[in-house]
Amino acid sequence: MNLVDWLGALGVFQILLAYLLNLSQKVKTSDWSFILLNTIGAGMACLASVLLEYWPFIILEGVWMLVSIISFFKKLIQKA
Repeated sequence: MNLVDWLGALGVFQILLAYLLNLSQKVKTSDWSFILLNTIGAGMACLASVLLEYWPFIILEGVWMLVSIISFFKKLIQKA
């Protein structure tokens, strides 16, 4: 595996980890850990897709990251 493969795999792993932790009720969708795993994971997977020039996943992961960033800022504003 090359660097792009590792970047994408690690990003997808983080997204799946967040999903599994939520499914097992270890974290809530409003927890920082869930939001950060999704944001960072989607960002890494999106970057790997950009480097591969694979548009379907650039769009998918880009939107996923955007939604996660919105959740991040909503939680940040709620805390203030």
